[in-house]
Amino acid sequence: MNEVQIDGMNSGPSNLRCLLDRPGIIRSLGAHDAFTAILLEDVGFEVVFLGGFGVSASLLGMPDLDFLSMPQMAECIDRITSRISSPMIADGDTGHGNVRETVRAFEAAGAAGVLIEDQISPKRCGHFGEKQVVDRNEMEMRIMDALEARSNPDFLILARTDARQQKGLEEAIERAQICQKIGADMIFIEAPQSRQELKEIASRVDGPLLANMLTGGLTPILSADELQSLGYKIVVCPVESLMVTAQAVRHLGQTFLSEGRIDHLISTVDFEELKEILEVKQHLFRRNSLEK
Repeated sequence: MNEVQIDGMNSGPSNLRCLLDRPGIIRSLGAHDAFTAILLEDVGFEVVFLGGFGVSASLLGMPDLDFLSMPQMAECIDRITSRISSPMIADGDTGHGNVRETVRAFEAAGAAGVLIEDQISPKRCGHFGEKQVVDRNEMEMRIMDALEARSNPDFLILARTDARQQKGLEEAIERAQICQKIGADMIFIEAPQSRQELKEIASRVDGPLLANMLTGGLTPILSADELQSLGYKIVVCPVESLMVTAQAVRHLGQTFLSEGRIDHLISTVDFEELKEILEVKQHLFRRNSLEK
């Protein structure tokens, strides 16, 4: 569980600010539902990342191609933040047509911060091909709207640019610098294509930086320690929990179909531990207390 505890109805933004002020890089794994988030917090992650890719796949069984609506994402944020104490950074995509409403909805749902990007709508996953971005003025307006819409000044506004693929690294860095100057709390340049590009970004963009280490994506995988040495503050593995889940469930199903039993595969988390993770005893105790 997160050791940083701040009093208040939604302490996530304050907690996240405290974590960002501490030395060292923050490791975060992308959750795709409440159960995943509980597990990640349980093993020690202090910040949970909620990306649109994982939620779209888990909730809708659809790819990250703008099928997920803002209310659906906000509902997912609410479900997860009601079950964990660690602060969450949530993916706001392009702002779903209304950046201000997206920021307000995500903040009200319990997120500690939101990521707003400069892709055109409908958007694509950051590591898909043929991405396009809006002009600089529209990008600035989105970030300014996000900054003005938050009610808690600690609520993190994370500016993301996808300009690297279409317009090159120089344009992506210049856009990041603009977002930083107008007040974005953190910067994320999506899909740099080499270690040298990651290094150049860190050397030229001030303020906290997020690095996205997507297995199989366009960006080479660097360790958290190496990213820290370059100057990054948060490293996220965004959909790896989804990848592992897909592999495990597929293997489980194939084994049951071929062998007729699967109990021999359950060697890590048994039913008793599953009940403990979900706090069955605590919920039953509260229910029984209310019924007396």
